[in-house]
Formats: sequence, structure tokens, C-alpha cells
Amino acid sequence: MTETVSRTVERIVFGQPTSDGAGVKLLRVLTHDLQRRLDPFLMLDEFRSDNPGDYIAGFPEHPHRGFETVTYMLDGRMRHRDSAGNEGLLGPGGLQWMTAGRGLMHSEIPEQEDGLMHGFQLWVNLPARRKMIPPAYRDLPAEAIPIYQPADGVEVKAIAGAYDGLKGAIERPDTEPVYLDIRLEPSREHFFRLPETHNAFVYVYDGAADVGSPARTVTVRQMAILSNTAGAGGVCLATGATPVRLLLIAGQPLNEPIAQYGPFVMNSRAELEQAFTDLRSGRFGQETA
Repeated sequence: MTETVSRTVERIVFGQPTSDGAGVKLLRVLTHDLQRRLDPFLMLDEFRSDNPGDYIAGFPEHPHRGFETVTYMLDGRMRHRDSAGNEGLLGPGGLQWMTAGRGLMHSEIPEQEDGLMHGFQLWVNLPARRKMIPPAYRDLPAEAIPIYQPADGVEVKAIAGAYDGLKGAIERPDTEPVYLDIRLEPSREHFFRLPETHNAFVYVYDGAADVGSPARTVTVRQMAILSNTAGAGGVCLATGATPVRLLLIAGQPLNEPIAQYGPFVMNSRAELEQAFTDLRSGRFGQETA
């Protein structure tokens, strides 16, 4: 692996406006048709509005099984409650990492009546052998997420994985996700190392960035899928006259079948049917023989 060889931009993706929960308006960036290409990631949503009507009803109680949800808040306050007895308040800069495993009912309700609500939810798949593990939950405030400054005008908030040998707030087995929130000041260029085996993408949420080499400009609310270039040690990111804020996300693919129906992600249709059976019978989330 050559550390200074950059991945290129394979494709630029425009998010799809949609709504979820009780009518929360959001931008769905990583959609169902990209799940195989960006394995182990299943979905990425951005929610951003200062209109309470777009978010106030939140996400009432609903089930999940077979994967992990990662909610990262930039602005606003969201209350989490779940059937395992967990409760937490996700505030500005905070992180919630929830492992649904064999099953969990949870709700996410805004704890504000006005102001800006801005954040992201990422779904990360679990391997077949771990889909039915007990559910788990971690709630981290902003101050628990390490911030690094590898160069002048470059700031990296390391949400998950390792950045340049430095640990992020969360480490996960199997998928080994890298999740970085990056800020580059104007007229900066920096090379960000990534594991060569990982699928990776960039999502720009403020400003514009030149991504890869040769560079392609990726503007606000666009996702750039990064090529799996043999020998590339990472990706080069650069700015022009304005600063940029972006997410750089990468993960080890599982290369397993994906069977999804709404909030359930398993490996086969039979496992999906079992999830619905368990939900209807009251055995959802319980340990199986």
C-alpha cells in the first residue's frame, strides 16, 4: 500500500428528500440500491431544519433487528428511550451508538420546541453470526469524542475507528468502521489514510471539497463514493476559497447476503419472517434457544 496514493471519486450521489418516523423531513443519502457497493453500510440520513414542523413529532417507538444505528447530532436535542431500559439525551456534538442485535423497540423524540435540528443517522450492518446478539446502547457527549488537528487548518473529530493511529470514540469488530467529521479551512489540502480493504465515501454537509486525485469537486449535500483503488492508502481532500465540513466514512465489507424489510436487516427472507413472528408474539428481543 502506498500511503500517498489517493483514491478517486467513482460516483457522485445526490440525496433523496423523504420523510420518516412521524413525518420528520430528511435527506436520504445512502439508499437501498447502494448497500452492496458500500457494504457494510445500509443507510445514511441527514436531518437539518430550523422549522419545528419538519421534526417536532420525531420517531415514536419502533423496532429494529440485525444491525447498528449511529446517530450523530450537530445541533439540537433528541431523547432516546428503548425496551432494554436505556434512556439518554443526545445533545449538540453528541453520539448515540445502538446495537439492535436480536431486537429492540426504541423511540427518538426531539426535546426542543424550536431552533435548528441537524444531525445524521448511519446504519451499519452486523455479520450473520452476530445478528442475534443482545442489544446494547452507548450515549457519548461531545466532550467524549476526541478531536485531532493533524495540520494547520485541519480538524478531525474521530467518532469511530482509528485516525492515523489515534483512537476514535467507538471501536467495533467485524466491520471496523472509520467515521470522521472533518473541517478544512480555506486553501488547505490534506491526505487522510484509510484501510485499503474498506469501502469508503465522503459526504459534504457544508461548503465544497476537491476529493481524490485527480480531484473532483463535491458540493454541499452530495456524497462521493470512493474507488477501491489497489495500492491507495487513503484520500486527498482539499478546499478553495471557503471552508468545508464533511463526513469521511469507511468500513470493512461483510460480503454476506442482505435481506431487509423496513427496520429489520437479516440474511434471508426466512429470518425476516421470523422477526415479524417474534414481534407479533411478544418474543421480540428475547433470547432464543
